[in-house]
Amino acid sequence: MEKKQIKRLSIIFLAAAFAITIGFAVQGHVQAARYRRLLDNSYRHAFAELATAAGELDVSLQKAAYATSPALFSVLCAQTYAKAMAAQSALGELPYGNVELEQTASFLAKTGDYALALAGAVESGQVCTQEHRDTLQSLSQSAAQISEILQGIQEDLTAGTLEPESLEQVQERLTAAGQEGEQVESGSTFQTAEADFPEVPSLIYDGPFSEHLSNRSPRMLEGLPQVDEQTAKEAAAAFLELRSDIFTLTSSGEGALPTYGFTAMVDGGQLYIEVTKQGGQILQLLSSRPVGEQAISRREGYDCAAEFLSSRGFQDMYPSYAIDQNGLLTIHFASRQDNVYCYPDLVKVQVALDTGDVVGFEAHGYLMNHGARELSAPAVSSEQAAEQVPDSLEVLSTQLAVIPTGGEYEVLCHEFKCQSSNGSHVLIYVNAQTGNQERILLLLEDESGTLVI
Repeated sequence: MEKKQIKRLSIIFLAAAFAITIGFAVQGHVQAARYRRLLDNSYRHAFAELATAAGELDVSLQKAAYATSPALFSVLCAQTYAKAMAAQSALGELPYGNVELEQTASFLAKTGDYALALAGAVESGQVCTQEHRDTLQSLSQSAAQISEILQGIQEDLTAGTLEPESLEQVQERLTAAGQEGEQVESGSTFQTAEADFPEVPSLIYDGPFSEHLSNRSPRMLEGLPQVDEQTAKEAAAAFLELRSDIFTLTSSGEGALPTYGFTAMVDGGQLYIEVTKQGGQILQLLSSRPVGEQAISRREGYDCAAEFLSSRGFQDMYPSYAIDQNGLLTIHFASRQDNVYCYPDLVKVQVALDTGDVVGFEAHGYLMNHGARELSAPAVSSEQAAEQVPDSLEVLSTQLAVIPTGGEYEVLCHEFKCQSSNGSHVLIYVNAQTGNQERILLLLEDESGTLVI
């Protein structure tokens, strides 16, 4: 073989080998980048779980500090323990090689153990003292501080201004906050009791008791006939005062509450409305139309929502809490019977503050629960029930209210709206028959409205 041909073949082989080497290198780089992305996503998810659990831990600690009923106190301590464990689990998934968070981990562990010890002690008949409540408040303050820091870091991660591998930048902030938790004495006088804790429900509500058991037959639909597609379409049109021919059937669901789903183009956006197959009742309404500059006040928005409900047969509805976001005012209405507020019968109405038009509606709670109730007279007076409000809270107002239990039942309660020493507001529900605390909710209030947790 000639030298030139050998040289040419050598060059070809070398080029091929080089190309293969480059190919492997590129493939390895792509694979490494893919692993990096997966790892970063895992860290981001774990951090989001940690931030959420820390915030919910603060909420549980606050509620436990206000509880006077032994049964409710034990449940809230159990929730606190569960949230502390959830936060610890999320913390364990973070890259400890880059950021050492021993103080935060220690705070979470001690807080969980302390709550578990208190729950066990109360279940065994011991009394929760004011000293224990003060400790819970102190732990809540530390948890709130840690939660605030974590939420800020979470925002940076979401915005891309902080990368997961740079989490060591926050070590000092978290460590300093976590050291507040060192106030807890490890040598508790209570023996830690082993217990099976129930699954902790979602703590965040967009209105009081908006999440409650609903896997039963809708009370409002009992005895009503099934309707066909055309009848449902006409019901949707009448509800919105529009022509029926602009609606198109887009879904026909079954499930626990079967509905027809219709869409229509209105005011530059798409409407979606669901009508129940039994009874032809409106379940929900959504609109994607753009919202312009605000032209009416919140008070006028409330009036628009109330008029909308009244004109469609929803009588004696009382607005409770609302959120104003991006020009949309979402208001939660509860029905009233004999001046008793029935929170299970929840209706949500969303008003666009540019025109006052109703662009959102949801009546799941109302359809599931509304009806005439047999309300017995309270065995416990408002004055007697007020004794269950801790001295650290100032009672601002009181009223009777029906709230759902964890099961399919309801309970009549005295609702006390209270104010804490730092100006925050708390709702205390005292059973009107037994005189024991039934539920505690915290109000989160800012310029956009009120959330209940």
